[in-house]
Amino acid sequence: MSEDRSMTPEDHEDYLDEEREVEQAAAAEAAHEAALSDLLTSALVAGPDPSVVAEVKASDDVEQAEVDALAEAEVARIYRDILTRNPEHDFEPTISRVRRAAELLGSPQHDFSAVHITGTNGKTSTARISEALIAERGLRVGRFTSPHLHDVRERISIDGEPISAADFVDVYREIEPILDIVDAESTERGEPRLSFFEVFTLMAIVAFSNAPVDVAVIEVGMGGTFDATNIIDAAVAVLTPIDRDHERYLGTELTQIAGEKAGIIKPGASVISATQREEVDGVILAAAAAAGARLLREGSELFVVDRQVAVGGQFLTLATPAATYADILLSLHGAHQAHNALLALAAVEALFDGESLPAEVVERAMMAVASPGRLEVVRSSPTVVVDAAHNPHGVAATVATLEETFGFTRLVGVLGVLADKNVEAMLVELEPSLDAIVITEVMSERALPATELTELAIEVFGEDRVRLAPSLGDALEQAVTLAESESGPAATTGVIVLGSVYLAAAAREILGKRKV
Repeated sequence: MSEDRSMTPEDHEDYLDEEREVEQAAAAEAAHEAALSDLLTSALVAGPDPSVVAEVKASDDVEQAEVDALAEAEVARIYRDILTRNPEHDFEPTISRVRRAAELLGSPQHDFSAVHITGTNGKTSTARISEALIAERGLRVGRFTSPHLHDVRERISIDGEPISAADFVDVYREIEPILDIVDAESTERGEPRLSFFEVFTLMAIVAFSNAPVDVAVIEVGMGGTFDATNIIDAAVAVLTPIDRDHERYLGTELTQIAGEKAGIIKPGASVISATQREEVDGVILAAAAAAGARLLREGSELFVVDRQVAVGGQFLTLATPAATYADILLSLHGAHQAHNALLALAAVEALFDGESLPAEVVERAMMAVASPGRLEVVRSSPTVVVDAAHNPHGVAATVATLEETFGFTRLVGVLGVLADKNVEAMLVELEPSLDAIVITEVMSERALPATELTELAIEVFGEDRVRLAPSLGDALEQAVTLAESESGPAATTGVIVLGSVYLAAAAREILGKRKV
């Protein structure tokens, strides 16, 4: 409005109307912003009150804990029930009962590919390395191994973890009616019920089918031909080093034992064999030829080209017909683990029609793999190592690895064994490497009494190097004290606990290691 013109009443009214419109627009904008703010801070957008969320979550956690506790209690009850059956070491030369049960369940053993592993030593480590390679290849994988260290659910692993308590219970309830049928049929014929190991084999197979897994890595319980696991139709059979063990059931001659173990070879399968004694090699060659199987043998088609001790494991160069894998870090100690890794690598290649595996797959798997209770360091100052070695061949590998990897200036052993083992030969293998040995007793009805083991140890070590402990805890204390009796800046002292899987498990638990 120009300065030389006076405001008329009409102009003044127009001015007031404009002011009112501006004020109304501002009020509307403010109301809109307030409404938007209320919306953004409401439960619809921002979520419920955090205190309410915390309260609900705490309630859910309590409820889940109660569910888990009930499932764990049911696992324990089921385990006690299965323990009433013939034990897993009570071997019978037949798989007819377990095959009958599998048929009634719909033959779930045919729902996945399988790697079947037998041998005297190295089966579990080879299974774990195979599992890691298959998982890194992007497939779902199950693993069945025995015995367990701490929790029976360890025997059945899916995607690298023990089967959940809830799934364990569900699987058992699924197969329980079939167990009753087969038990009744067997009893009517005057034969025993399904055994402990047969039941667990069926549970593993059903769990793998239900998951479902793409591949199962399955370790034989004992032997091969008449082992419950031999109902699977495995595309790949792995034979780790074969030596004398379980002679009461498998025979005293190496050719007998090898024949039992070669019984897992299926028509047209791929067979991966460790370096074997000449008479064992001949049995495997004949079995593979009879089955029309493709045989790859360490030292012939498979090679550990190089191995270098490293911090946390060893660097390996491994060669198969498909490829040479150079400078692979394996997170396990010992020459024997290098050979286990070679077998696992060849087995997984065979699953993929003999094709090489991507280098990054092999590197990640080998670096990440663990094998609890196998040359496992469970304490430092002094270093305490636990190992499941339980026969002369295994003890020899353990001793060699301790010398190569740790270089102890003073080493004390803690030994407990089962009564059916070649104890004298084990003691002879240990004697040159141990400054002292503490004898204890394995917590098993099959244990060799500690007093008897002490007498045998004195014959080999001499009385001044042998101690007897009333319990494993006391044995560990004595061993640590004996190891630390040599002091000084250059001293590297250690304790090795070995002789039985049960002893290794108990030592891990005492020293606070339960995770597997």
